Amino acid sequence: MWTGDCRPISPNIATKIPNCQANVTELLTENKIHAMSSSPYRKDNGNSNEESVTLTDEVGRSLTCNIEYSMNLEGQEYALLLPIDSPVEIFTWQGDDTDEAAIPVEDEAEIDKIFDTARVVLQEQNLTLRRTAVTLTVVGELPEFPEEDMASDADPDEESEFEELMWLTSFYHEEQEYAIYTPLDPFFILARMNDDGKPELLSEEEFQRLEPMLPMLEDQFFDELD
Repeated sequence: MWTGDCRPISPNIATKIPNCQANVTELLTENKIHAMSSSPYRKDNGNSNEESVTLTDEVGRSLTCNIEYSMNLEGQEYALLLPIDSPVEIFTWQGDDTDEAAIPVEDEAEIDKIFDTARVVLQEQNLTLRRTAVTLTVVGELPEFPEEDMASDADPDEESEFEELMWLTSFYHEEQEYAIYTPLDPFFILARMNDDGKPELLSEEEFQRLEPMLPMLEDQFFDELD
């Protein structure tokens, strides 16, 4: 999902990390479509929809989401889901002072080691860290993002090469620094809907089969938003 040169400028309120994927086709990785749209509309084939569903991963973790958009491909129903609670990402740093790289913490064993510490430091901000499916999430009111911290010369209609994240807190575990961020753009998840109307994560093979269709899905999604 990230490359080695993806590094936050500094752990502050308006951090930009190079977004190593530029469009929805590349952003859909491990069932996640990250920052595809900055407008959190809920659409179901053009109609407003606030239906909530629970997504469960292979180890039994769950994530409650709203259905933002649904579509039928090759006779199979799919949906774009948006988590109800706020997704967060934990980063750490590797390299020396002159060539330091921000690395997302994705290894389950490492998350196990640092989870309790991360939970405690977030509790100081009245946020509850949860080990949910697909992504870590927090429950509670996030700090407001000051609009003046956005780049003044940024073109809102231009595709950014950076993923914008808001810093929440930092902590140390065994002398290693970590920082917790939340994405400023919606965090979409593409899921298959089964016959019971419940969402299921895509297999790697299914994702590879759908990948050529993703530009078409992107066009349909934005047409509905318009």
